[in-house]
Amino acid sequence: MSFLIGENMTGGYGSADILHNCTIGVEKGEIAVIVGPNGAGKSTAMKATFGMLNLREGHVKFNGEDITHLKPEERVLKGMGFVPQTHNVFTSMSVEENLEMGAFIRTDDISDSIAQVYDLFPILKEKRKQPAGQLSGGQRQQVAVGRALMTHPQVLLLDEPTAGVSPIVMDELFDRIIEIARMGVAILMVEQNAKQALEIADKGYVLVQGANRFTDTGEALLANPDVRRSFLGG
Repeated sequence: MSFLIGENMTGGYGSADILHNCTIGVEKGEIAVIVGPNGAGKSTAMKATFGMLNLREGHVKFNGEDITHLKPEERVLKGMGFVPQTHNVFTSMSVEENLEMGAFIRTDDISDSIAQVYDLFPILKEKRKQPAGQLSGGQRQQVAVGRALMTHPQVLLLDEPTAGVSPIVMDELFDRIIEIARMGVAILMVEQNAKQALEIADKGYVLVQGANRFTDTGEALLANPDVRRSFLGG
């Protein structure tokens, strides 16, 4: 049983199902990556584990507890963090104010947590008084991830964290994601940069039309000729 698992999930946003008997999961300290063609239901599958759509069938379990019917904000209180692909920072607020907003559920001193985020993303310490809207795309993503870390999540859901950033920035972000996983946080990530994401993944899920097509270790998926031919450009 995975630390976080969405099992046999069928459902969507309206009457039409986007997911069809889809299963995704991740363990503590592990990076699990969801890849597949456009429209495969990758982000939908991850959002389903966060309670952002209704499931007609299947369930979501977190740390052994069935959380299928909990709202997203209730899942945050349980220890889940989510970073959406867009609109993931408060652009008019400073970097530091964004991090403080991330600690909204906490009543204790957050200064150590802010320092930890600055250790992880040193550029944010330099720009801590700057409005987030003035940062580069990669720096905004760092703010978004840092803000999610302020709740001390046990699992972090990342929706296309490297979308629109340069290859150098993508590599830097992936390095930081590896560091976060080494802290014992479970990482479940949707990525368009499938090859690079699978290179850092402990586990990978290839979805097609809302259903599991391949599930294996990242290494095994990279070596699978069918996966390489159909989803990784040969």
